[in-house]
Amino acid sequence: MIRFLLNRELRVEDRLDPNLTVLNYLRQHLGKTGTKEGCASGDCGACTVVVGELVGAEGAERIRYRTLNSCLTFVSALHGKQLIVVDDLKHRGELHGVQQAMVDCHGSQCGFCTPGFVMSMFALQKNCNDFDKAEALEAMAGNLCRCTGYRPILDAARQACSRKQPDQFDAAEAETVAQLKAIAPRETAELNSGDKRCLLPLTVADLADLYQANPQARLLAGGTDLALEVTQFHRELPVMIYVGHVEEMKRIEIRDDVIEIGAATPLTDCYEVLAGEYPDFGALLHRFASLQIRNQGTLGGNIGNASPIGDSPPLLIALGASLVLRKGSRTRTLPLEDFFLDYRITAREEGEFIERIIVPRAHSSQAFRAYKVSKRLDDDISAVCAAFNLDIADGRVRSARIAFGGMAAIPKRAAACEAALQGAAWTQASIEQACEALAADFTPLSDFRASKEYRQLTAQNLLRKFFLELTAPEVETRVTAYV
Repeated sequence: MIRFLLNRELRVEDRLDPNLTVLNYLRQHLGKTGTKEGCASGDCGACTVVVGELVGAEGAERIRYRTLNSCLTFVSALHGKQLIVVDDLKHRGELHGVQQAMVDCHGSQCGFCTPGFVMSMFALQKNCNDFDKAEALEAMAGNLCRCTGYRPILDAARQACSRKQPDQFDAAEAETVAQLKAIAPRETAELNSGDKRCLLPLTVADLADLYQANPQARLLAGGTDLALEVTQFHRELPVMIYVGHVEEMKRIEIRDDVIEIGAATPLTDCYEVLAGEYPDFGALLHRFASLQIRNQGTLGGNIGNASPIGDSPPLLIALGASLVLRKGSRTRTLPLEDFFLDYRITAREEGEFIERIIVPRAHSSQAFRAYKVSKRLDDDISAVCAAFNLDIADGRVRSARIAFGGMAAIPKRAAACEAALQGAAWTQASIEQACEALAADFTPLSDFRASKEYRQLTAQNLLRKFFLELTAPEVETRVTAYV
């Protein structure tokens, strides 16, 4: 049984199909058709909803509002949370401030994308003190409009945020906090439809026991990739284990020499610490899908998915990150570069899961850069993703770790390129030799994102770009504009 708030109405569900998405639950079970299906893959944002969760210390809790793609969210993920949809915004016959702003600024034309924009704008308004264009652009980057154009929508965001007024959600916040505390999960829950089920453990120990007992189960974190098996490939997932309530796997701990990140930590929560330590990691996370996806997707999920074009693995491999893997009560630590064996094949054993990711902290002589090349700047998948981590002192390369995504069946280090740079003088000539060596590291494929020739040349040019940025920082802005 799962319990959650739909706006402020308590919903208790125990016989729903765990493969049911929030989008289909709203439209087919509740008749709430304001939320639209555009792509069913998390690309267009028409299905955007807002989820509220309690954050803060005991006695000082507040509600944090975040956007999600309801087409990629299974209903089990709502357990213990508040769901707000576009149908809930109108209050006592009056449009909500963000809805009125869209009307005033002519931000809607055909109207199909409008509910998603409204919900993204609602969350933006809840999380800001005033209008900030960069924040607005980030909030709206996961919503596509085919007819109105984005200027009037940004005008609406400006009006909604700069003329922010208390609404019905602010007025009921104390009561909603009390409701959420009352339905907070306190034991392992299960959503069971008879032939399919989803288990929702609360601790790492419970997760380990459940996974050993059900090794055929699919682990569900953000579900931004797993849900595609249902929405795009029309497969059934008989058993899932949702890890989103395991607080031990959502923690970030900063130690003297490493950062430990729980595998179920949303990418949005990873941003601040990784951007603070490695600014290029933060810059890449800004281009990792959309805000809706980053609010939901997890760092452990992006690794465990084992995609050759996942954005985070090349960066983490270049940084020398490792994984803590758990099976039952046993744990082992594995360098991330050894986790990937072949296309979508990893070193994870049956019943074993990623518990934590360990990332070394930066040091003064370290030069780290990351680059993502894709057809669109925002909300797109990499054609090539490169990460360079060099220790340079006295004009020579003392150590080099270089990794790429999109160049092989797995995220992979460029061993020949690294060997060419190791101990070499930090010069253009050494870089050209390393570029030649890079050609021996990979035999990329051609697909609809890029040809093999484009990928090979791009990988070499990114190494040249890295050199230019470190030796002639004044060219960085000019060059970065093309990546």
